[in-house]
Amino acid sequence: MWLVDRILASGAGVLSEEYEMVWFPNDDLLAASRPRGLPIGNLTSQFWANCYLNPFDHFVKRELQCLAYLRYVDDFLLFGDDRRQLWAWKEAIIERQSQLRLTLHEAPCQPRPVAEGIPFLGFIIFPTHRRLKRRKGIHFRRHLNDLLADYQAGEIELDRVHASVQGWVNHARYGDTWGLRRAMLSKICIPRRNG
Repeated sequence: MWLVDRILASGAGVLSEEYEMVWFPNDDLLAASRPRGLPIGNLTSQFWANCYLNPFDHFVKRELQCLAYLRYVDDFLLFGDDRRQLWAWKEAIIERQSQLRLTLHEAPCQPRPVAEGIPFLGFIIFPTHRRLKRRKGIHFRRHLNDLLADYQAGEIELDRVHASVQGWVNHARYGDTWGLRRAMLSKICIPRRNG
């Protein structure tokens, strides 16, 4: 438990200015001082999300009896044919999540036809294909330009640029992105280093 306490303590105050206090049923005035969250990017946060949300998985499968449910860390999807059923599930999930002192992001939590595409893990998922979210490609291009400038200035080695490109390619390849990857990577020009 010492390690758990230390990991939790390392996130104290991080992003606190971006957090709006959420009051849950039976909260008292001391609820505002409760510790919350894990350090973002900490690999243990994925592990703890799986531990913490395991009862939620059982709730969705056993109590809601959702036959098509998918969760990756803290992102999840429920599939159903009846729109009213989906709305009822959403209300039940909001109630259950409040018992765990969790909230849902309202905007993405809306029942919608899969034919419109479902945003999930950086992709838009359609019944027949997956597309990388536009902002993911734009963000990578900007990041790559910054890395190339740092390489040219002698601040980083080419291995770091290569590792970043490989990381993005390995993520993007899960979508139907062959054309995008070819277009973006064929334009890369590795500059000469200054000095």
